[in-house]
Amino acid sequence: MNIHFIAIGGAAMHNLAIALHNKGYNITGSDDTIHDPSKSRLEKYGLLPKEFGWFPNKINTNLNAIVLGMHAKADNPELLKAQELGVTIYSYPEFLYEQSKDKTRVVIGGSHGKTTITSMILHVLNYQSMEVDYMVGAQLDGFETMVKLTDNNEFIILEGDEYLSSPIDLRPKFHLYKPNIALLSGIAWDHINVFPTIENYNEQFAIFIEKIAHGGMLVFNEEDNTLNNIVKNSSATIKKYPYKTPKHFIKNGVTYLNTDTGDLPLEIFGKHNLQNLSGAKWICQLIGVHEDAFYEAIMSFSGASKRLEKIAENNETIIFKDFAHSPSKVKATTQSVKEQYKNKTLIACLELHTYSSLNPDFLKEYKDALKYADKAVVFYSPHAVEIKKLAPVSKQQIYEAFNREDLIIYTNADEFKKFVFNVDLSNTNLLLMSSGNYGGLNFDELKEEVNEK
Repeated sequence: MNIHFIAIGGAAMHNLAIALHNKGYNITGSDDTIHDPSKSRLEKYGLLPKEFGWFPNKINTNLNAIVLGMHAKADNPELLKAQELGVTIYSYPEFLYEQSKDKTRVVIGGSHGKTTITSMILHVLNYQSMEVDYMVGAQLDGFETMVKLTDNNEFIILEGDEYLSSPIDLRPKFHLYKPNIALLSGIAWDHINVFPTIENYNEQFAIFIEKIAHGGMLVFNEEDNTLNNIVKNSSATIKKYPYKTPKHFIKNGVTYLNTDTGDLPLEIFGKHNLQNLSGAKWICQLIGVHEDAFYEAIMSFSGASKRLEKIAENNETIIFKDFAHSPSKVKATTQSVKEQYKNKTLIACLELHTYSSLNPDFLKEYKDALKYADKAVVFYSPHAVEIKKLAPVSKQQIYEAFNREDLIIYTNADEFKKFVFNVDLSNTNLLLMSSGNYGGLNFDELKEEVNEK
């Protein structure tokens, strides 16, 4: 099979390219820019394009298929050439479905928690030496790539993102997987640039449920009212398995899970992570993992990359890095850290980085999102607002949106960095939440400074 990737440098795209290369396919690709870790990983497998840019001469009728990434535009020269020649074009999720249509597809969806839940499931299966195919949105310990595709494995575990499939396919990705077993972790309005109303966004999850295979199974978080109502109103002929936060307690900064076999210490913490664990347990049991075997494995799960990840620690301070950016996740993550370490001051820093978070109409969704922090900081770049072609956002709008008079706001990356490196961290935890990097904050330098104290 000869497969060409248009926009091969994306986090998901380059992992799929490597997975197909490992499967024996002949892979080529293009992109206008590629950064690490994608760049070095593609180079390791001999898949890094010799030069950056778009080259229509790479497209010919010897190609069995094109995989088109979201980074490409609808007028991409290679895409236009492929359309002209009649070469088969797949979006990323379409191609994954083609690779897995004869397997049992397990799709993990929801506005938040899906990467963590998928990671938990894979951790348990790996611990129990159960081979499955997979696609997950974070790099995991013990896994070389984020995508694995074989001809032999019965199950494939897919993280189901609700964002669009490709520049020429505007369907949400998770609508294309047609799961046999599905999980939904909860619903909180996001991607305002694509789904301008809450109703429109919620509808995508109702459609997803209808696409579960006849007689299939849905595991869902019954503590999410919006999701509960959608599941209750669904007419899909499927089995439904609700889950909720399990019984637990916190002692000396460690969360213990109450089980029939005793109290189990966990490396993770927070209500949302415990909900994620409950959902992952249901999925693992449905694909053949006994409850006791799940508990044995999950005790060593330390989290997915950038999901409440502990990046530095000394006797006085712990620094956490989290991908949280949506209002509900910011609130849940901040609350989790504060409840886990009640006797420590919590400084919570949030970067407004996504299209939704920088949209003046969406900002009101952040009301009280940082209320559990002892000191709350927001950073955003006016330049990023300009690049996204959004209306300017003022500091006053930020103050009013977060409903916190003592909120600290930075719009200059150097000033924010100065704050982070000079703030008193005695008996203090620092929580850094963003899907970006705060205008170039050096996390390694910050780790060294804290670890050396």
